[in-house]
Amino acid sequence: MVSGLLLRWACAGSVVSALVAPLPLLPGAHAVPAPEKRSVTALLMDLQRLYREAEESTETYNATEEELTAQRRRVADLNRRLAAARAAARDGRGAAGRFARQQYQNSSVEISSYVRLLLARSPRGALDQRHVLRRAAAARTPAVARLDRGERRAQALAGAARRALDAQESLARRRQEARDGVRARLREVEEVLASLTAAELDALARAERRGTATAQRRLVASGSLGTAESGRAPSAKGARAVRYALRQVGKPYAWGAEGPSSFDCSGLTQRAWDAGGRDIPRTSQQQWARLPRVPLSRLRPGDLVVYYPTATHVALYVGEGKVVHAPRPGTRVRVSPIATNPVLGAVRPDPKARPVPDYHPPKLPEATGRAADAVL
Repeated sequence: MVSGLLLRWACAGSVVSALVAPLPLLPGAHAVPAPEKRSVTALLMDLQRLYREAEESTETYNATEEELTAQRRRVADLNRRLAAARAAARDGRGAAGRFARQQYQNSSVEISSYVRLLLARSPRGALDQRHVLRRAAAARTPAVARLDRGERRAQALAGAARRALDAQESLARRRQEARDGVRARLREVEEVLASLTAAELDALARAERRGTATAQRRLVASGSLGTAESGRAPSAKGARAVRYALRQVGKPYAWGAEGPSSFDCSGLTQRAWDAGGRDIPRTSQQQWARLPRVPLSRLRPGDLVVYYPTATHVALYVGEGKVVHAPRPGTRVRVSPIATNPVLGAVRPDPKARPVPDYHPPKLPEATGRAADAVL
């Protein structure tokens, strides 16, 4: 991994193709024409695309990791139930064997009730013996039925356990593929950045700052964020989530990380709301799909802002048109304008919770205003 300063400018793309010999293209990647045919804006777009692809692979990895964890629990549970069912079946077979032996040993008394009545010392004793035999026969029938059900249940659980294990192995392969995808894209970014001069990096940084500032002005001018912040205090849990997220500013991004020393984008938002007292899904795509939507004009601190058409990035709104987020590998958790990436929409983890009275927004970190920190 190259230095954080270099990676600061690598928001995704194959600018290295414009500056050095062509690299092997990943599936879905596109060749980049020679540098003289590419503007700074076009190169920046290529960089952003490549890092976005890496983030998509990261979210795929996160989702698969979560599925794999759940599947491992399912396999363990099925194995426990299978062991119990097999033990019950063994007990049932033992009981059936005992009944069979008893029936064999008592076969000599399995004669007609009329003969038994004639041979008995008393008619009453014969009738009592007949009653006992009927009860024994009645007990054998459900025992055999239970044995049959137990055997079939054990067979069904054995099949389910085999299928669950197959699914676990498939998920493990998918996780490995997603991990390889992230690493391959990050290696390409490293090679890109190693080829750039300081002047080229500075030009890309200035272009990115201008783009973010322009997008922010347009978003504010459109009225999408509303005309006033008054009355939009967070819930109590949202306020705790905001405080937690802001305390993480300066910690490094690491794909697949959930804290406490490093985070990826959705790892940060999930842990922030966990600190607030609310369990939310792990990935940005799950957060977008499962949490209630809220218009940008009604955003309150603690809401989650989701980015890109495929919901592959997420940030936590802190008020005043800003979010706190873990941008990408090579950067650190920081506060940025809400329009730092193309906004898809917003969700609210606790839509029914009331805003806290007399909310006092926390002070944003001093580093937020530095020029270098304004760049994705």
